[in-house]
Amino acid sequence: QVQLVESGGGLVQPGGSLRLSCAASGSFFSINTMGWYRQAPGKQRELVAGFTSLGEIDYRDSVKGRFTISRDNAKNTVYLQMNSLKPEDTAVYYCNADLVTEYNDYDGPTYLEVWGQGTLVTVST
Repeated sequence: QVQLVESGGGLVQPGGSLRLSCAASGSFFSINTMGWYRQAPGKQRELVAGFTSLGEIDYRDSVKGRFTISRDNAKNTVYLQMNSLKPEDTAVYYCNADLVTEYNDYDGPTYLEVWGQGTLVTVST
């Protein structure tokens, strides 16, 4: 069974920083995409930052220049460094990954989308 384990959320004052971590564990061949989403109360879940299948990085406009996503392939881990946090960044942050769980020459790869349990980030005085 594959799972994503997140850590690093908490309470921080406006202008502060936090670093989130997400590690993929279990049996899988490779990671196709991996990134972070967030969901604020009463709002839809939205992409914050993520690695595409080509290894490119996408950021939502509101976090560009403040957030940085990075990864450690050897540890199957992705990080989100969040600086200059604002109250509007308050949300539950979810790690998401699209994993290759099986592969054969005839059918190609089999993908499995996995979500983490979520970690709360609160930006407030």
